[in-house]
Amino acid sequence: GRVFNVTKHAVGVVVNKRVRGRILPKRLNIRVEHIKHSNCRLDFLKRMKENEEKKTQARAEGRKVNLKRQPLGPRSAHFVSAKNNAPQMVEPIRYEFIA
Repeated sequence: GRVFNVTKHAVGVVVNKRVRGRILPKRLNIRVEHIKHSNCRLDFLKRMKENEEKKTQARAEGRKVNLKRQPLGPRSAHFVSAKNNAPQMVEPIRYEFIA
């Protein structure tokens, strides 16, 4: 969430809570011991630095480079060995009535 207030022992944070079909902003006062800084901005800056390096290297070589993030594709096909890995039967647990 976003910080809206800072006191001596706590930090006021606005978080979004989903209630049925709506999202309500809630204001919470959380003690400093429980606060952890987000790494989102650090990841973004790291990615930008890497992209700048790739761009300068591509310009020097005279080629074009794609800097967009790509989603992970499906995993490649492989065979599963059953030599030391016996197949297991998967079935639901039977309901037992205990009176």
